[in-house]
Amino acid sequence: LFCFCAVFWIMISSWEYAHSIRLDGDIILGGLFPVHARGDRGTPCGELKKEKGIHRLEAMMFAIDLINKDPELLPNITLGARILDTCSRDTYALEQSLTFVQALIERDGSDVRCANGDPPIFTKPDKIVGVIGAAASSVSIMVANILRLFKIPQISYASTAPELSDNTRYDFFSRVVPPDSYQAQAMMDIVTAMEWNYVSTLASEGNYGESGVEAFIQISRETGGVCIAQSLKIPREPRPGEFDKIIRRLLETSNARAIIMFANEDDIRRVLDAAKRNNQTGHFLWVGSDSWGSKISPVIGQERVAEGAITILPKRASVDAFDRYFRSRSLSNNRRNVWFAEFWEENFNCKLGMHGKRPGSLKKCTGLEKVGRDSSYEQEGKVQFVMDAVYAMAHALHRMHRELCYGYPGLCPRMANNIDGKELLNHIRAVNFNGSAGTPVVFNENGDAPGRYDIFQYQITNRSTTEYRVIGSWTNKLHLKVEAMRWRMGDPTFPASVCSLPCRTGERKKVVKGVPCCWHCERCEGYHFQASEFTCELCPYEKRPDANRTGCTPIPIIKLEWHSPWAIVPVFIAMLGIIATSFVIVTFVRYNDTPIVRASGREMSYVLLTGIFLCYAITFLMIATPDVGVCSLRRIFLGLGMCFSYAALLTKTNRIHRIFEQGKKSVTAPRFISPASQLVITFSLISVQLLGVFVWFAVDPPHTVVDYGEQRTQDPTAARGVLKCDISDLSLICSLGYSILLMVTCTVYAIKTRGVPETFNEAKPIGFTMYTTCIIWLAFIPIFFGTSQSAERMYIQTTTLTISLSLSASVSLGMLYMPKVYIILFHPEQNVPKRKRSFKAIVTAATMSGKLTQKGGDRPNGEVKTELCESMETNSE
Repeated sequence: LFCFCAVFWIMISSWEYAHSIRLDGDIILGGLFPVHARGDRGTPCGELKKEKGIHRLEAMMFAIDLINKDPELLPNITLGARILDTCSRDTYALEQSLTFVQALIERDGSDVRCANGDPPIFTKPDKIVGVIGAAASSVSIMVANILRLFKIPQISYASTAPELSDNTRYDFFSRVVPPDSYQAQAMMDIVTAMEWNYVSTLASEGNYGESGVEAFIQISRETGGVCIAQSLKIPREPRPGEFDKIIRRLLETSNARAIIMFANEDDIRRVLDAAKRNNQTGHFLWVGSDSWGSKISPVIGQERVAEGAITILPKRASVDAFDRYFRSRSLSNNRRNVWFAEFWEENFNCKLGMHGKRPGSLKKCTGLEKVGRDSSYEQEGKVQFVMDAVYAMAHALHRMHRELCYGYPGLCPRMANNIDGKELLNHIRAVNFNGSAGTPVVFNENGDAPGRYDIFQYQITNRSTTEYRVIGSWTNKLHLKVEAMRWRMGDPTFPASVCSLPCRTGERKKVVKGVPCCWHCERCEGYHFQASEFTCELCPYEKRPDANRTGCTPIPIIKLEWHSPWAIVPVFIAMLGIIATSFVIVTFVRYNDTPIVRASGREMSYVLLTGIFLCYAITFLMIATPDVGVCSLRRIFLGLGMCFSYAALLTKTNRIHRIFEQGKKSVTAPRFISPASQLVITFSLISVQLLGVFVWFAVDPPHTVVDYGEQRTQDPTAARGVLKCDISDLSLICSLGYSILLMVTCTVYAIKTRGVPETFNEAKPIGFTMYTTCIIWLAFIPIFFGTSQSAERMYIQTTTLTISLSLSASVSLGMLYMPKVYIILFHPEQNVPKRKRSFKAIVTAATMSGKLTQKGGDRPNGEVKTELCESMETNSE
């Protein structure tokens, strides 16, 4: 008989086995599965999980059966199992996993004695060499911390938290599913391919959700281009209204329509339901992790709000052999599964006798029901990975057996007594075989499987049927079938999830501080162009922005065209003036020896007419296309015409003034009043102008410039560069200044000689000419300089200058020569010699102020003096 302590331990062990599955074997593997859901507060376990629990643990037992039947894999060695229920709770799973390390803990019975004084007898627990599981990342993390202390390798079939890739903390942990860091990268690639740059994240509280979102956020920071609007967390125990609050929070950043979800299926279902309640069907663009995958349960009853959701799932395939195996399970042939009776009741909605666990007046189970015939059946998605995990452990043990027990049938003493966990881990990391679905099973240095995912989209077809459609895959790189994607009611266009719309061409982004994906668009104004996405730069001075403001184009260069109204008017006036001047010159040449021509001073008249001709001709140089030759001629002839005219007029008025002033003093004629002397004086005055021009040539050689400032309007499209000679306003005034000085001086002499008798009326026309000319040039100065800031400056100033020159010439021509030409042509009877008067007569006439009748006769000694004064006489009217 056993003592009381031994009996008690047997009772405890029996109770323990009643809540676990135990398969005998030479080598025992542990198994952790979420057979039940998390219980309500106060109870560790809740309702049965048919797929995630029963399907998965049956997959482990099925894989062990296959391995034990395989003569090539672990020959003569039988695998056993100890499978525990984690109840989807990490703390409960930690308590259960202590069973796996019982054999490695030495029990101290020295202080315990049975009633008869004998020491207690302990049942020897199973020695677990490796553990398959767990499912949830939070459970795997908790269990891994215990197993690593006892060097027990662990291979998970569903835990994807990136935290488990830390080989320094979870060095005995491996997994046949890729970590969420790969999944997060795949989801980031999807977001980038959809051109979404403003998204929110939503995670279930716990390692899986929080680690997945953290990995996504980390990748977004490293790669850039995607901003996180909000990062929300779903509590483990959500309060009433919590999901409505989450939806309202997400709507605060309504532009972030894409929601990256790392949440369990229960939370996914409740989030979708809250979105439906808040009338947000079609607003959110869901991007779900593998916890959503291609599951139907989260979207039942809320298909419209889930429409268009993009989900991701590790690449997997259905194992047909398992389907045949599971459909063949019954109450009679599956007694090893202690939870199968509960599954039977749940699956067939019946009750097994009076001791059944399902309450209520349900129908009784007959035991003849058949899975797949009397109930729906679809293989759970992680079955493949459960079998791959078991096979990975078996292949590692097989490699270890070949190394330690080569040629030895069954377990050799080196493996039977103690299997070194560290050595087994090395063999696990080295396995490489094709798994149950035909895909390679390998591990990297961190124990992670390679990332291979299928990309799904939840679509509603025209027949109102729903389905998850494969739209791409990810294996280190995204392969997306854009043409297969469908959005609301078959809309193929991509919805947007951006904070700000792209700026149009010619606009720069002004980024909102702290949110690089949000910006305001500012147009590049004025002469600025879009140099980059974020900057506008000023075009070079000779350029302006193009139509799109993405670059600069040369500013068009203009000049005064012959067909412009600004040119037509002065050219017309100049042509009339040239014709009139040419007519006067021809007339004077034709009648060169007539009294009127002689009396006008032929030599000085031809000089004055030459100046008038040049004043008209300069109009054509001012309008001609500027080049070095034209600019040189402009400098020479701009002031030369006026200089010719006013030098001749000044010489004439000065001569008259000197004659009458001298006549008041004596009868002796003044010096330098002969025609030759007058020409010398005139050309001396003209030479000063030419000397100034030559100095100007030496100091600043003539050349052309393009003035971009003259017509640089606020609107760049109206900007023009003006091709012109390099003659500044100051240089222009200096060039004309000498002529204006001659004009003013001549005007002064005209005023002084205003008292000359009417019969000596050569001074009168000169006076009127100079008065009128002064008025013209006084009007010219404010017009010329008052328009210096005008956009039409070139046209106004050129036209004003040429017309002023033409008007000055026209006044001189009209007042001084047209009356003479009129008499020569139309009243030749008046073009006859007059009696000659002596210098004394002139003096007398001057002193009498024209009031005394002029009398006199020929004086013998006065012929020479009278000849000198002949040019002063005019025809009596």
